[in-house]
Amino acid sequence: MKTRNFLYVLTLSFGLLAATSCSNEDNEGETVVPIQGTYELSKVGTADANGNNEVLVDAPQNAAGCSKDYLELKLSNVAVMGDYSGESCNKTETTGTYVRSHNDLTITVGTTATTSDIMNLTNKELKLKDKVTGIITVYTR
Repeated sequence: MKTRNFLYVLTLSFGLLAATSCSNEDNEGETVVPIQGTYELSKVGTADANGNNEVLVDAPQNAAGCSKDYLELKLSNVAVMGDYSGESCNKTETTGTYVRSHNDLTITVGTTATTSDIMNLTNKELKLKDKVTGIITVYTR
């Protein structure tokens, strides 16, 4: 009888342990969507001090009548920023590198590095908030 009770308690304990360890599939708030891809600049703006009320507007950097400016993050950690400007929509590309660390994205061009919080990353959107200026930039795929 003692053996049966011991086995019952042991089985129950094992089941509870297995259930709690399997249910913790938390990714610490990080997104599991790959960041690599080409994103068009869509909106820019700011948020209040609490980060609650965002004010986003269509990106004024996009020249009227031209393709939208873009950010391409390649698998090789190369970042390419495309800028269309002027009446003839001249394209200028700037190349640098990027590093993603948890929910931070650091883009380095030359000796200048910019680090942003990844506020949202889905299959359709990349939303960044510059850690220094607080400017929010929204890109769409």
